[in-house]
Amino acid sequence: MPDLVRPAAGLGGARSQAPAVLPLALLALALGGGCAGQAPRGTTAAAASVADGPVAPRYPASRRVAQRDSFHGIAVDDPWRWLEALESSEVRDWVEAENAVSASYLERLPARAVFKQRLAAIWNYERWGASLSGGNSFAAPLERGARRFYLYNSGHEDQSVLLVSDGPDAAPRPLLDPAGFADDRTVALADYEPSPDGRHLAYATSDGGSDWHSVRVREVASGRDLPEELGLVKSTPLSWTPDGRGFFYSRYPALDASHGDDSKQVSIWYHVLATPQSSDRFVYAVSDHLTRNPYGTVSDDGRVLVIHVREGFATNGVYLLDLGTRDADAVRLLDRWDGRYQYLGNRGREYYFETSAGAPRGRIVAVNLDAPGPDSWRTLVAEAPEAIDSARFVGGEFVVAYLRDAHSVVRVFRADGSGGEELPLPAIGQVAGLNGDGADAAAYFAYTDFLTPHAVYRYDVAARRLELVFRPAAALDPAVYVTEQVFYPSKDGTRVPMFLTHRRDMARDGRRPTLLYGYGGFNLSQLPVYSVPVAAWLEQGGVYAVANLRGGGEYGQAWHLAGTKTHKQTVFDDFIGAAEWLIANHVTSREHLGIRGRSNGGLLVGAVLLERPDLFAAALPAVGVLDMLRYQTASATARQWSSDYGLAENAEEFRALLAYSPLHNVRGGVCYPPTLITSADRDDRVVPWHSFKFAAALQAAEPPACASPLLLRVETRAGHGNDRPVWMQVEDYAEQWAFLAWHLGLPVHAP
Repeated sequence: MPDLVRPAAGLGGARSQAPAVLPLALLALALGGGCAGQAPRGTTAAAASVADGPVAPRYPASRRVAQRDSFHGIAVDDPWRWLEALESSEVRDWVEAENAVSASYLERLPARAVFKQRLAAIWNYERWGASLSGGNSFAAPLERGARRFYLYNSGHEDQSVLLVSDGPDAAPRPLLDPAGFADDRTVALADYEPSPDGRHLAYATSDGGSDWHSVRVREVASGRDLPEELGLVKSTPLSWTPDGRGFFYSRYPALDASHGDDSKQVSIWYHVLATPQSSDRFVYAVSDHLTRNPYGTVSDDGRVLVIHVREGFATNGVYLLDLGTRDADAVRLLDRWDGRYQYLGNRGREYYFETSAGAPRGRIVAVNLDAPGPDSWRTLVAEAPEAIDSARFVGGEFVVAYLRDAHSVVRVFRADGSGGEELPLPAIGQVAGLNGDGADAAAYFAYTDFLTPHAVYRYDVAARRLELVFRPAAALDPAVYVTEQVFYPSKDGTRVPMFLTHRRDMARDGRRPTLLYGYGGFNLSQLPVYSVPVAAWLEQGGVYAVANLRGGGEYGQAWHLAGTKTHKQTVFDDFIGAAEWLIANHVTSREHLGIRGRSNGGLLVGAVLLERPDLFAAALPAVGVLDMLRYQTASATARQWSSDYGLAENAEEFRALLAYSPLHNVRGGVCYPPTLITSADRDDRVVPWHSFKFAAALQAAEPPACASPLLLRVETRAGHGNDRPVWMQVEDYAEQWAFLAWHLGLPVHAP
């Protein structure tokens, strides 16, 4: 899930009279969700043809409890509620038993050892940059003062090392090596921000995949840490004052001596270097709204703290706090909550924002503090046919990355909005990690596509020159592999794009083992990106498909909102449409088609495998949101997702949620496709009880005649994101790909 944090409210709306009670499957059907009457299905043809392999699993007993909740006059049973008690010994024992069952099955898969060996081998390549904060953002190099900071991996490190160059011609040296954080390399670098003069580095670490971060400060020249350590934070910007004496950050109130309370709101604080966190100065909190959260960024001129006030993922506000006036009140500059606003920079009292307000695909506007009303805004970069994916104000110019049919286009505009020259990119791919500030001389970004690892570029603003800084060795030979983009009609006729990557000599005989991936939420676009696991899948002859579903940001705000709240079923229809296109166009067949998704994509896979169990040969829902009636109870972070999902407290949204909620649409008498549910014990974003309850429900509903494994695999010392050490990712993907290979009929050959 995206990184926004925020108080959980109790479920409401129950009527006083006795509610109607329906079995879950019938209840979902009555409200318009699900389909019934699927014929039982045995082992796939692919699996049945293999002589040796795993044996049918015997699941641990999962007791039921008499838990009944009332929503708007309708009672819903929740027999697996006890699995939400994550710290109880009973739940721990149950998870251990489930892991033992899945381990026994997965260890017998013939392809597991082959994939493990090959993944370890091809992960060993030299690279710059890395995904931070759980994999949601790519870290391109940063220039601060005379220094350049960047992440580097020779191919041998489990976690990339942060290097620094002390001058344009200076050789880089290690500044921070996460390998020293923990023996098992499960403490990761989650974020970092150098001071404006490059003398200090504020950095955040994540222990065992947790979204809770610990912040330290390191002297760049000496490599020594200052004495303080800051806690109570999740996914906060670290924004330095121009003098480099300290930085602003957002934190939660303390729950106890060592834990933050993420059921409450964050507030903004200022930390002075070499002082304890207990001495930090309180700066700002939202006092008139219980679920809005402030995050501060120092303006380009250092005079103002620009406060992005966030609630959900569709709209936000922007307040300004004068840093030169003691006890100043925040000025509510943008408080209409009519779109997304992102501060880009300013010149004096004119502030620049990228916004979707009045422009669903995005535009850049200038807001003058002396006349801040919308009627006085100047549009500098008008809305284009393509949606804005990211934008930066660098060295007095706007560098803007657009999306054209789900791939990147970069244009550069002058401060007055003139220009718009397009920068040359290697192919149809993605621009990731675009960075740079108003005072910087250059912007950095990375380019990647399905065949090409991230190559780092530097755009020199004054010279108007794009320079290649680093290019890794080619990973997949474009003479052997190809990516093609196709468009297919969804259920309502909407034209949806999809990328297919495969061998050039692939025969369209309807028998290619194919993995279909999707997400469809939170305005997150699914763009071409190189992936070591995907490369290993392609090498064995598999096909990889990525569908650009509604709910994402590929075509701007309208595309996003079309897949939210009571329209969420649209996302599932788009995904089903992708599967049907792959079959109708003889890429694959249902016996050879697998589906995968993570987080919100885990919800997607869970919902679709229940709606259309006849359509897939295997399913991989990872760290999924699977109980849609109670997802918001886990934390204030989870409640923020209501901008996409809605809440069961609202009668109309409850009906939509119940119609597709995976936990509530499991039906007895149906043979579901082989399913490997994956989660992690330290996932405090999408808490693992979602996966626990879903696994228990599937296993309990499976008829004795069915042969499909319905497994739960819970990783330890891991969290929600991709910031795991390489060794852990190798183990995880080797199991998932071996599971797919077995059930999709992919012949796997040792290199």
